[in-house]
Amino acid sequence: MAVLIDSPVWPWRGRRWSHLVSDVSYEELHAFVETELGIPRRAFQGDHYDVPEDLYDVAVAAGAQPVGARELLARLMAAGLRLRKSRRGA
Repeated sequence: MAVLIDSPVWPWRGRRWSHLVSDVSYEELHAFVETELGIPRRAFQGDHYDVPEDLYDVAVAAGAQPVGARELLARLMAAGLRLRKSRRGA
């Protein structure tokens, strides 16, 4: 299993959030989130889930590997799982 989580430093709506990804497959990520965190699949952000800071320790205890944001992005890109934002008007 290669589920990765960065630190909950991303502010949004008065909370801090982490990004949770897999560097293996989206299926692995969906299974982890459903089984371990109970986050609904509709919360999937195309290549990651946003995880509120109160679930960070739960995710790590369940096996998510804490990494820095740069490493998370690099590993997601190396796995070919990074969703590229389409350019508007292109």
